[in-house]
Order: sequence, then C-alpha cells, then structure tokens
Amino acid sequence: MIDTNVYLSCWPFRRLPLDEPAALVAALKRLGVTQAWAGSFDGLLHRDVAGVNLRLAAACRTHGEGLLIPIGTVNPTLPDWPEDLRRCHEEHEMPGIRVHPNYHGYRLGDPRFAALLDEAARRSLIVQVVVAMEDERTQHPLVRVPPVDPAPLVALVARRSSLRVVLLNASLKPADVLLRKLVEAGRIWIDTAMMEGISVLERVVAAVGSERIVVGSHAPFFAPDAALLKLQEAGLKEADHRAIAEGNVRSLMGSRRERED
Repeated sequence: MIDTNVYLSCWPFRRLPLDEPAALVAALKRLGVTQAWAGSFDGLLHRDVAGVNLRLAAACRTHGEGLLIPIGTVNPTLPDWPEDLRRCHEEHEMPGIRVHPNYHGYRLGDPRFAALLDEAARRSLIVQVVVAMEDERTQHPLVRVPPVDPAPLVALVARRSSLRVVLLNASLKPADVLLRKLVEAGRIWIDTAMMEGISVLERVVAAVGSERIVVGSHAPFFAPDAALLKLQEAGLKEADHRAIAEGNVRSLMGSRRERED
C-alpha cells in the first residue's frame, strides 16, 4: 500500500502518538505500507520554508528506511517561493510539493497560486493541495482555519495539460456533484483520509470509479490503521482495491516520469 498523506515533525497544538519519525515508520511498515509521501507540520506556520524543507528531506533520509518520500512545502504568498520550489525540485529531488492555502492565507483563485501551478507543471512536479487539517470544531479558538474550496481546481487543471494534482483531506461525499467534476477533470487524484461513513469507499467507487482515488492516512494526526481498515471494509473488487491501494499512485508517478523524459 502507498500512503500519499503523512506528516513529520510536531502538530503545533498538541503532541500526537507516532509524531516521532521512527515510530511512524514502524507503524506504517506494520500495516504493509511500502511508500509514504511525507510533508511537514512545520510548513503550516513557519515562515522559513527553506529550513522546513531541508529538515524534512534530512528526516526522510535518516528515519525513512526507504519508505518516506519528502514532499516539500511551498507558500506562494512569500516573496521567495520560486526559490523554495526550485530547491524542492533540484536540491532535494522531491517528486512534488504540498500547499496549505487556508493556513497561508490565499484562495485557489489567487493569481499567485496560478503562477505556482505553472512553475510546478513546468518542472513536472506533483502538487498536493490540502483542504483541511482538522475538523473546525476542534480547532484552537485563536486559530480558526476554514477548509479550502477545491472547486477552482477543475478549471485550473483544464488550462494546464501537464499538471497533476492530489487533493488531500477533502470531506467529499459519494453523491457530491463536485466530487464527480474533480474526478472527470482527469488530472486530479483524491485521497481517502477524510472520506467518512460506512463503506464510504465502496460508495465512492460506485459513484465515480476507482481510477482517481488514492490512499491517504493523514498520520500521525489520524491513526494510520484507519486508512487500511477503510480499504478493507469497503468490499471492493480486487482490481479496484489494487488500484486505490497502489496502482493509481504508480500511474500518477509514471505519467510524471514520462513528461520528464
């Protein structure tokens, strides 16, 4: 299984189980995870993005045992964001970047975000867009962060034929019209972390197919076991199970390598 959504470092508001890299890696390996795409909690609030990404890359090398793949933070509201993106690509050799528009104070219609997408597409970098980090009801009273509206992504990817986007932590329901539009855009993948409900994956696959769905645990904020249990209890056909667990991510990475070649 490939997990497209884990974090290293410490959640700013409380300690979490498994927030030590070695413990997280051990838990993921126990669940059969062979690769995990790791961002950094520090990327939410730290302005020294270069330092965040440097520490992330070092932690993945030191603790990852080949399992952790670093996915760097880029904040397009900061003046030196193109250099941060360049470092992610050229120095740290990251396959993609992770953005947190709500924590960094912009919407997806912001021209600065469009410029970031253009540069990421030019470099064949995958862009992970994080919709939310936690339920609004549990947020610290001084740090209220509403979820990102992902609807503009449909038009943004339509204008960028080489762009690949992974939407993380989107609380989409199987019957949502937006879910269908995102999937039909053809270059947006959606993770499972905040898809909630009994047999939710089975219902999502019945509604929109399995081709654009990937596993995301949002560990250590969520227990990583939940991602595996969600997949196991879905009662999917074997082909759909394999696609969500691993095949779709490999196709996503394969399409990126083809553009680089």
